[in-house]
Amino acid sequence: MAFDQNTLRSQFCHALSEMYKSEVPLYGDLIDVVWEADAKTVQNSQNIEGDSVINPDDILPARHRVERHGAIRLGTAHELATIRRMFAVMGMHPVGYYDLSLAGFPMHATAFRPNTQEALDKNPFRVFTTVLRMELLTESTRKLAQKALEQRNIFTPRLLALLDIAESQGFLTPDQCTELISNGLETFRWHSKATVTLEEYEQLKAEHPLIADVVSFPNSHINHLTPRTIDIDLVQQLMLDHGMPAKDRIEGPPKRSCPILLRQTSFKALEETVYFKDSSGSYVKGSHTARFGEVEQRGYALTRKGRQLYDRILNRVNTEAAESGLQGKTYDTLLEERFKEFPDSLSELHDLKLGYFTYRLTPLGDQSVNESFVLSEEPISLQDLLDKQILSYEAITYEDFLPLSAGGIFNSNLGGVSQSKQLIMSADPDLDGFQHLLGKCVADEFHLYAEMQQKSLETCRQKLRLKEIIILQFIHQSMTTVYHASATCKMERKNDTMAVVDSHGGLKVVDASSFPFLPPGHSQSIAYAFAEKIADRILGFVD
Repeated sequence: MAFDQNTLRSQFCHALSEMYKSEVPLYGDLIDVVWEADAKTVQNSQNIEGDSVINPDDILPARHRVERHGAIRLGTAHELATIRRMFAVMGMHPVGYYDLSLAGFPMHATAFRPNTQEALDKNPFRVFTTVLRMELLTESTRKLAQKALEQRNIFTPRLLALLDIAESQGFLTPDQCTELISNGLETFRWHSKATVTLEEYEQLKAEHPLIADVVSFPNSHINHLTPRTIDIDLVQQLMLDHGMPAKDRIEGPPKRSCPILLRQTSFKALEETVYFKDSSGSYVKGSHTARFGEVEQRGYALTRKGRQLYDRILNRVNTEAAESGLQGKTYDTLLEERFKEFPDSLSELHDLKLGYFTYRLTPLGDQSVNESFVLSEEPISLQDLLDKQILSYEAITYEDFLPLSAGGIFNSNLGGVSQSKQLIMSADPDLDGFQHLLGKCVADEFHLYAEMQQKSLETCRQKLRLKEIIILQFIHQSMTTVYHASATCKMERKNDTMAVVDSHGGLKVVDASSFPFLPPGHSQSIAYAFAEKIADRILGFVD
């Protein structure tokens, strides 16, 4: 694209925030609370006494005050693919796959966001985007949902035309960018008139409130926007002090010296007036609960190893809490106790390879560029450069969403939902199906963080004029060999007509490739081995 996607994304994010503020005034109050909390936190960190008020915008990074994430819910493949096209014009791409059936929701999701550090620094606007999984609905509800969704178009004709122009020409004029923003907002605008009858709405809601939210309206209204804070615990307290209907607890890991992933809280979803058509075509008054305001505090990105440790601890906490019936503060106490197992210093996160980091030259490193040891042909490892204080490291900010509680924020805001969810809870993830609807593969968030880390190392290598040993050392430490069980084939004698590869009897060929950042093993290895044994028995090769 020949125009500035970062500027377009920033303008759209601001316009969306202003629209949502006008629709949900409590969201505007929440932004004020976040500013108040950040100002107090910055003032305390700067050891400033007295009544003077510090403007946190003068101290915090530029992206902090404009940072937002939103959430939308879609119903069809066309809606998902078109949203992908719209966000692509703004430099936002699908990252990660979220299986919300784990939380009891008949949907799956991705996050549209910038995927480079440069774009994230300009404006990290991200949108958590879910789409219904029709196969997880009961037959009667599925037919009703499909009928309602087929009758709506959440995109204006002009928006679709602008997307065609951007894709064919590679640019938009300033006036066309303005049009894109105004027409794009219409996709996310709230409408108080439903497209289904009250009886149909109640049927959808009875199966799951989120189904009703997706299906019952003429577009995919934004259901929440989220500013970022540097002290979510203070925000939570201030929300209560200001009389906001705050959630009972903060989602995510406990408060730590080294924050990881993200923590989030919100005010509960509002009950809003909605008008439904009756059998005579007249409108009757009803209500709908879905939209809320959220706040987040972002921590550090975890490697796969770090994520596995996080998930293991959280699963243990949830299991113990379920067995003991713990809730609220007692749950938080258990969470804090169990997370003591997770290292809580930057050096541990780095040395144990639990987090991702960027590297840069220290002042000593800048001075040492022309010194002999830097130009030496002898191998110099990453650890050598850190020990010599030539390089320093900084944790990478987590830019995505909570892996296990992505659905929890919705549950806690919507109140109780039906427990008859056998169809949903027994479902498997369907990344292939999601990508088919999307029309594009989603990026692996771990790979993006690893790229940031490796890119910073390469920059340091070039500045120090080092050989490839720094990068090779890094890859060597991060490498995993992956055995593909599906590629296993027999090696037998030349006179064996069933042999795939001629060799010595009893041996096999196994496709073993080395990749950085991939976990070992194969989820279907046991199934492949079992199938091979059955095939051998059928063919009479074994008794």
